[in-house]
Amino acid sequence: MLNEAIEFYHSLLDDGGARENDAALSAALQRGNLFFGTRPICIVLRPRLLGAEHYAHLQAVCARVAIAARQAVKFMLSDPATRDLMAFTPGEDALLVLDAGYAEPSASSRLDSFFDNHTGSLQFVEYNAESPAGMAYEDELSDAFLALPVMQEFGRRYRVTKVPAAPPMVQTLLEKFHEWGKSADPRAAIVDWKGLPTQAEFDLFKKYLEEQGVPTVICSPEELSYRDRTLYADGQPVNLIYKRVLTSEFLQRYGQDQALEHPLGRAYRDGAICLVNSFQAKPLHKKMIFGLLSDPAIMDAAGIDRETQTMLAQHIPWTRRVQNVRTTYAGQEIDLLKFAQDYQDRLLLKPNDEYGGKGITIGWESSAEEWDEALQAALESPFVVQERVHIAYEDYPQVVDGKLHIGRRLVDTDPYLFNTGVQGCLTRLSTVTLLNVTAGGGSTVPMFLIESK
Repeated sequence: MLNEAIEFYHSLLDDGGARENDAALSAALQRGNLFFGTRPICIVLRPRLLGAEHYAHLQAVCARVAIAARQAVKFMLSDPATRDLMAFTPGEDALLVLDAGYAEPSASSRLDSFFDNHTGSLQFVEYNAESPAGMAYEDELSDAFLALPVMQEFGRRYRVTKVPAAPPMVQTLLEKFHEWGKSADPRAAIVDWKGLPTQAEFDLFKKYLEEQGVPTVICSPEELSYRDRTLYADGQPVNLIYKRVLTSEFLQRYGQDQALEHPLGRAYRDGAICLVNSFQAKPLHKKMIFGLLSDPAIMDAAGIDRETQTMLAQHIPWTRRVQNVRTTYAGQEIDLLKFAQDYQDRLLLKPNDEYGGKGITIGWESSAEEWDEALQAALESPFVVQERVHIAYEDYPQVVDGKLHIGRRLVDTDPYLFNTGVQGCLTRLSTVTLLNVTAGGGSTVPMFLIESK
């Protein structure tokens, strides 16, 4: 059904219809301020379409991966040798031991993956467990698409269902606040650096929270102050922090030793705020979490059963911390560095704690000299080497020079998780391998579930 639906959608567009829908979409993006900085978040004319069975598969697999990841982290925190692989900084170690006031380490997260709905292949590339973005953008973009003429016509043949992610994010913030339980009246602050291209999404979440009766301030860490066991955001008392600032950047800006003396650190240490996500999300966020979930020895020690290990092997790419050590690959003992040199065409290198495609070296797109240089540099700071995954592609329509153009694009599928359950999904498109809007290219599209009428 899905292939037929996509073909039918494309058949509804010609040059004139594409221009009409492109103009309508552009106007909706302007009205909703749906921009990443100055770039529109969407430049194509078709949403991601999935059947209910595809979405159910995503939900089931993601839940099992998330549960196994938490099991692996629990073991890792108690095992010095495994913990050493994660390469926590002194500041991260100091923050990890502090009580968040609620149990879930990563209340909202995103599992970035390639899901090929033609073959059924689902392979994850990283776990964004600390500060996932895009939820409000996706929901507003869904509404913009539902109003397009082509979607109205498509809806005559197919029932289309939006899967919102922003409402469960707001609900999760309030759930964690009530579990924290030190106040009955949430007063929220959305905290990240000034001048970021995601400012429009902060504005949307401020609106959503205030619609729930929660006074909300958008501010930077510099605009926080702390006195008499109360945190102030731009002069307003707050007790619920929607933390969009990344822990690594917070520690880099204020220092590994001094960050706990920052107003945010002091308020968190004193239990004066409910911080979502808490600093305890950091282990899940490290790229090396997939190293734990692809190493049978670690999974055995963590008590992850063999059935789950078999499932993980289908969806988690082989990942190891870059070190001069011996390890295993497909059940065989290998010399890690020699293996990485010999099989460059199936591997890539990633910083253990980075985002937006920064610092990644793709083996199959690099010369031997570039790969060897990157591999040696990866020994100097925490990096992981990861096996190439199956990449998903689909055709998407776009207006180019006033004419309809349908072109092939890489498609990633990034389900949002609240606790360990999936609700909503970010979809990004690109014509290059590094598929990330923050890296400066590509497009996002909303995801809809469809069924024949």
